[in-house]
Amino acid sequence: MSSHKWLIKNGKFAVSDPEWRIVSGYMLIEDDRISYIGEDLPEGTEGIPVHDGKHQLFIPGLINTHGHAAMSLLRGYGDDLALQVWLQEKMWPMEEKFTAEDVYWGTSLSVLEMLRGGTTAFLDMYDQMNQVAKVAEESGIRASLMRGAIGFGSDELRAFKLKEAMTFAREWHNQADGRITTMLSPHSPYTCGPEFIEKFVEAAHELDLPLHTHMSETAAEVEQNVKEYGLRPVAHLEKLGFFSRPSLVAHAVHLTDEEIEVLAKYNVAVAHNPGSNLKLASGVARVPELLKAGVVVSLATDGAASNNNLDMFEEMRLAALIHKGVSGDPTAVPATEALRMGTEYGAKSIYVKDTGVLAPGKKADFIAIDLDQAHFLPYTDLISHVIYSASSKDVQHVWVDGKQLVKNGEMLTLDEERIKREAQAAFEGLTSR
Repeated sequence: MSSHKWLIKNGKFAVSDPEWRIVSGYMLIEDDRISYIGEDLPEGTEGIPVHDGKHQLFIPGLINTHGHAAMSLLRGYGDDLALQVWLQEKMWPMEEKFTAEDVYWGTSLSVLEMLRGGTTAFLDMYDQMNQVAKVAEESGIRASLMRGAIGFGSDELRAFKLKEAMTFAREWHNQADGRITTMLSPHSPYTCGPEFIEKFVEAAHELDLPLHTHMSETAAEVEQNVKEYGLRPVAHLEKLGFFSRPSLVAHAVHLTDEEIEVLAKYNVAVAHNPGSNLKLASGVARVPELLKAGVVVSLATDGAASNNNLDMFEEMRLAALIHKGVSGDPTAVPATEALRMGTEYGAKSIYVKDTGVLAPGKKADFIAIDLDQAHFLPYTDLISHVIYSASSKDVQHVWVDGKQLVKNGEMLTLDEERIKREAQAAFEGLTSR
């Protein structure tokens, strides 16, 4: 079978080997991979399709490493509340009413927003995950998916949730031409008892999959863990064998120096959610210290009900800004590191190889930013501009696996008008039930 080749000319490409630099010239794509980036026109490109990249900056697709996509249906429903009040009084009662159809349209709304905003891969922990996988398959996005399991209720209910999580993980891993991968995910140490978490650890060993959970998001949650189990969440999860698998923890806001060392020792990745953590007043994670210790820190929006958008440019900018403000050190998280957190470290966090960077041999997951705008001029430092000047609205084109999914801001794979209509109708249905 002959390969499908196409070329980008006149582009500016953000490559990071090992330092960020801008290469002006050409990028050649063959099937689902990048085969060349350089200043000279590569050989063997006569007669192949060409995309003119004039006034465009090409960067790796952004990777959102923690969220609950269907919760876009609850955007703006219950804002400006403390986390536990928000969860127990607003979110959980509404989420109990979610049908499979609600999850499908809520996820579609999120994927539409993410793709148009330059996010080419996302992690999702939720219920009714077959619906989420269906949207990922149809849209062309890359996804790391898992059935999140809260451990409340009866032994039978817990056994059912674990079985469902394992079945989903087994059936969907490496599906959709390899774009969908799976993990196992007990919701958190404060919603799952020790035995339930241990069962997930066993299952992850059995299926050879990574683990994901919420951890140390609030000070109250850490105190509760100490009260119930005599240990802070990091030591608690370590004792339960959680870190014996490749693992990613969301939030990790409240950590001691010793806990940072433990995460580094086990190569645990952290999904940093600056926007959501600020909005829920959960605190500011110790990102500079985590990075210094060698912990892989990626970025995430969390669900649109606690953010309230899925704009990864905003998360990169927040990550670069808040740690400067809190530490008093303007070099705490430089733009170059913030961009890695949104791309390369994201791929590492969700254990997806071959993406997150622009380089020959890597997957062709990348986006084009429209540089022909006042807020990008003059062209002093384009990496800095991506972090401090750009927003998701500047994304012009999006490709995943070498296939174009967004062209001139228009979705090519999803019916945008229908999704907007159905999502609004789904919310109205939830409030009237």
